[in-house]
Amino acid sequence: MADALLSTDLPFPVRRGKVRDVYDLGDRLLIVATDRISAFDCVMPNGIPDKGRILTALSLFWFQKFRQQFENHLLAIDPPEFPQVRGRSMIVKKAAVVPIECVARGYLAGSGWKEYQQSQTVCGIKLPAGLRQCDRLPSPIFTPATKEESGHDVNVGFGETVARVGEKIATELRDRTLSLYTQAADYARTRGIIIADTKFEFGALPDGKLILIDEVLTPDSSRFWPVDQYEPGHDQPSFDKQFVRNWLETQPWDKRPPAPMLPDDVVAGTRQRYLEAYERLTRVKFS
Repeated sequence: MADALLSTDLPFPVRRGKVRDVYDLGDRLLIVATDRISAFDCVMPNGIPDKGRILTALSLFWFQKFRQQFENHLLAIDPPEFPQVRGRSMIVKKAAVVPIECVARGYLAGSGWKEYQQSQTVCGIKLPAGLRQCDRLPSPIFTPATKEESGHDVNVGFGETVARVGEKIATELRDRTLSLYTQAADYARTRGIIIADTKFEFGALPDGKLILIDEVLTPDSSRFWPVDQYEPGHDQPSFDKQFVRNWLETQPWDKRPPAPMLPDDVVAGTRQRYLEAYERLTRVKFS
């Protein structure tokens, strides 16, 4: 197993996110997915080997699959002038990021389950009584959140989304999010994976057109569960970074930097889960 790539250094202005290094090439951007992994809004001190390559390859798969219905920012992959980031880089259009995380939930998990136990709602949306942890919802729901520069994103209702970006854009975000989630979830189920929830990001081109940006339907941005082991009423086994979160919850750590070093078995287990998600969904052997 190769070493994890935690940072890149190219001769262009750069913005470093939790996972991606974004370089400004003038009229375009170069996005490089490193092997960094974050949990509870903290970047772990060590990474997951090949994670960035897996995330990039899976995003490319979804971009290609839905390109006729949902325009995205992709222009090219693996530009030859940057061989040092081959397999983990994309040249993309510049777009004004819409400051809303577009979350679709099809199952009652995570923070949604915690809220439901207190108020029978998820992000303020009233749900039927008697649902169990990880139950499938009657229909997918749109639960947007703000995009915060630091700290946790904040869940907001649809009304607050309208107030922030206008009714036309808010409605388009909701409709696109739910349509894309539903189609992706239907496909994934045929490959043995439940997409319990996911988040999308959108950007606006100069003419105002909204396009998909960033990553799409990866283990970093989604909850992936195996269909053949699904059993509501408790946490599910997963193909995403819940494996890391679960380990962190057992540690004497206050969820503030610095985060603890991930042990070798957690690193290897996380890599294997990401790899299996990619290979199941794409039907391609990762190399």
